[in-house]
Amino acid sequence: MSFVRGVLLSRSSESPAGLPERGRRAGRTAVPLQSQGPLPGHDTLRSHDSVQSHGPAQAPQGAGPPVRAPARLPVPPPVSVSTRTGAHSNGLARFNDWPRELAEAALLECCGSRRWAHRMAAHRPYPDLASLLAASDEAGYDLTPTDLAEALAAESAPCLHHAAPRAAHLALRAAHAAYEHSFGHVFVICMDGVPPSQHVDQVLAAIRARLANDSDEERSLTAEEMRRLARGRIVELVTEAGRPDPLP
Repeated sequence: MSFVRGVLLSRSSESPAGLPERGRRAGRTAVPLQSQGPLPGHDTLRSHDSVQSHGPAQAPQGAGPPVRAPARLPVPPPVSVSTRTGAHSNGLARFNDWPRELAEAALLECCGSRRWAHRMAAHRPYPDLASLLAASDEAGYDLTPTDLAEALAAESAPCLHHAAPRAAHLALRAAHAAYEHSFGHVFVICMDGVPPSQHVDQVLAAIRARLANDSDEERSLTAEEMRRLARGRIVELVTEAGRPDPLP
């Protein structure tokens, strides 16, 4: 994955399965580049003290029906990964063998909905990566608004590398603040396939475009982005699980 580049599993001696503690994925949402030249339209955005000023999304009172994307919304293609036989067999076998609570903890780092993680862990074993990703998509389509709000509360807004120009930091911070003021939750987007040099401009353009959506449109598009992010994170999870433990 290109947008979420943090290491999913830390192989510390305190965690026998190499599983991280759950928390907001600040390290997984940095945009690792410096802006190449001026950012289009950034001078129209005002700076804001905090990207997270409006706090995490609040869950609706009722669970509601699953969040489905309307046909008229442009939906990006799925994450493209190699699912050939044996490509991730070691990691998938280990994932299938993990105790349920450890598998759920790892899955919560892919999508912060507890119901999604519980369902994914309960449906093991998966015969191959393609089946695992298909199950992730299916579970993602069945997320209710409450599930989606829970997942979004575990996300962090994408941020720039500390060495990026100040103007880029201000533009991105102001864009996130405007988005969170409009929709009440953090902005998420999957940047797979986008060259790193274009990340900042793509994120700013996407925020500006999506600010024109109404709440239902944006909820549907956000759910689709979360499904795409979950797919990429699952690939990272299986890849990391298949790596041999470092020598002591």
